[in-house]
Order: sequence, then C-alpha cells, then structure tokens
Amino acid sequence: MKRATFPDLSALAQPGAEFALHVTPGARRNALDGPPWRAHVTAPPEDGRANAAVQKLLARALGVAPSRLTLIRGAKSREKLFRLTD
Repeated sequence: MKRATFPDLSALAQPGAEFALHVTPGARRNALDGPPWRAHVTAPPEDGRANAAVQKLLARALGVAPSRLTLIRGAKSREKLFRLTD
C-alpha cells in the first residue's frame, strides 16, 4: 500500500463498533478522512482488492490488526460497513 494519510481513531477501537465509509477506489493516494468517513484507496475495484485496501487503511487508523475488521455490508458497493471484532 502506498503512503497513506489518516486520523488517529484508536479511541474508537471498541469491540462491536461499526464504521460506515464511502470508498473511492483507484484514487491517486490512500487517505481516510471525515466524519462522515471517506476512504480513498489506490487499489482498483477488482477481485476485492479495494475492499482489502480499505480494511488495511481503517485498521491502521484504529491501531488494530486488519483481521479484526469484518466487512458487514457493501462488498460490491462504494458504501461499506465494517465491524470491529474482539
């Protein structure tokens, strides 16, 4: 993943917390801003690559492992909902 800009969301890293994001795949840079939360990722929207990039970006901002984030809704949409698990 290319260099990213994102806020420190570690205070929101509570198990069960849900994060709704609007995603822009194929962007020039990786970035997370908001609220409302918007994720820009350089990955193309093919074979789940953009979803994986958003998951990594959000996990980094939250200070958790990407495996703790589950995509609940929006696998093929720009509007996504992730849940933080234990």
